[in-house]
Amino acid sequence: MNLILRLLINAFAVFVLAHFLSGVTVNGYVGAIIVALVLSILNLLVKPILVILTLPITVLTFGLFLLVVNALIILLADKLIDGFAVNGLWTAILFSILLSILQSILLSVFKEEKKP
Repeated sequence: MNLILRLLINAFAVFVLAHFLSGVTVNGYVGAIIVALVLSILNLLVKPILVILTLPITVLTFGLFLLVVNALIILLADKLIDGFAVNGLWTAILFSILLSILQSILLSVFKEEKKP
């Protein structure tokens, strides 16, 4: 149940950001769910490989190159999904940053408190 809730929260974040950022488009809420699912799969499978391959430059930039890695994952999702479009690397970086912030806020709002 927690996995489905996180997926819906991420889809909502993608949907909201697509309406506020002019360089990002998504076709409806179902498209946002597909984008959230594909981003989750890419973050699980592709991102660790990219992080390992770019480790030297990530160390030299004190971790800031991870923003580029996140943007590359978003651009890859753009190529894989027909109903999702991002207009370039800088838009993908901004989308990545705002998506992380919005996801953190939404997850903290919907976080279940543990009962003793």
